[in-house]
Amino acid sequence: MADSRRYRVGYALLPKKQQSFIQDSLVSLCRDRGIDLVPIDLRRPLIDQGPFDCLLHKLYGDDWSRQLDDFRRYYPDATVIDSPESISRLHNRISMLQVRIHVVVSVVAARFGIPKQIVIYDKETLSDSRSWDLLKFPVIAKPLIADGSAKSHKMSLIFNHDGLDKLKPPIVLQEFVNHGGVIFKVYVVGDYVQCVKRKSLPDVIPGSISSESSMPFSQVSNITTPQRNNDDDDDDDMMQLDGTEMPPQSFVVDLARGLRSATKLHLFNFDVIRDSTRENKYLVIDINYFPGYAKMPGYERVLIDFLWDVVSERKRTTVDQMAVAAVTTTAAGGNRPAAAAVGVEENGVSPRQQVMLGCEDEAVRNIAVTNSGCSTSTDNCIDGEDQKEKSPILQV
Repeated sequence: MADSRRYRVGYALLPKKQQSFIQDSLVSLCRDRGIDLVPIDLRRPLIDQGPFDCLLHKLYGDDWSRQLDDFRRYYPDATVIDSPESISRLHNRISMLQVRIHVVVSVVAARFGIPKQIVIYDKETLSDSRSWDLLKFPVIAKPLIADGSAKSHKMSLIFNHDGLDKLKPPIVLQEFVNHGGVIFKVYVVGDYVQCVKRKSLPDVIPGSISSESSMPFSQVSNITTPQRNNDDDDDDDMMQLDGTEMPPQSFVVDLARGLRSATKLHLFNFDVIRDSTRENKYLVIDINYFPGYAKMPGYERVLIDFLWDVVSERKRTTVDQMAVAAVTTTAAGGNRPAAAAVGVEENGVSPRQQVMLGCEDEAVRNIAVTNSGCSTSTDNCIDGEDQKEKSPILQV
């Protein structure tokens, strides 16, 4: 018999995010599948607005985390996507990319890594050339905190030492890698993976860049190189995109599932570039939680299928737990606690979706840079709360 029950999926999003994500087409298709999308009133306590079968959110802060904790205690069967603990790791551009050391890709035709990068916490370290002498110019300067604010998106391309003087720590310096002016954005929605091509920064040819010591990203596209001049137009960009070969699909899916398991996230995307100087070498340069899915072709049906899997899996798990409880109670005289249902998600990842994790063949060394030089460090993660006490970390 067909399932006639309706499922409630709450969503807590800022107005701008809500406007782009909650389209009429998504609401209508969800309704047809028996899923009602319910907006969370941010002026009221979350716990008073349940119950929900599933809760989607992209809000931050201590108060919201406390509300989520209260909600999960009061409604333990509801699925919250995703946990604040997992999301917060992406708010630091160092800890964000360190998840890649836990991912192994089985596709031998392609390799992946991250660009060399260093985090600078103060002006003194920035002025000490020994802190960044292992990086080659140009470098990309990014704010350390990646919380989705306008400030976190202010990035610059630094061409020489003079450009460093304009920077305000804490910042991340990431070595720029020529990649043909094309970036691959990989969208992940549960088990679903889609890779699309987008225009990126043009390649930088030594000796052909402008006399500027630094340049905001918004102006980098105006760089004149032998491959690009100021008369280029959108048609040239489209031809460049059309002529760019996509990464192997098996590699993209393998990498996406590995990152999903390492981050313990269901909704995210990541940016990948292909190193123009090394054959089949891909670099992960950014990971974003709950990205702009409306930019992904056919996002509505992808999200609906994902939400249906979540609520129907929740229903199956509840039925399985009830069945186990009934059998256990009968066998033990009614007082024995029910056993855990097989297949229940742990830390947001179903056992059937977990992939084998490990270290990539190309080792990642973490080097703590101090004023006296470099020393080996075993510190693998930088927490936002104690970042001021940390020494800069260089990954090579």
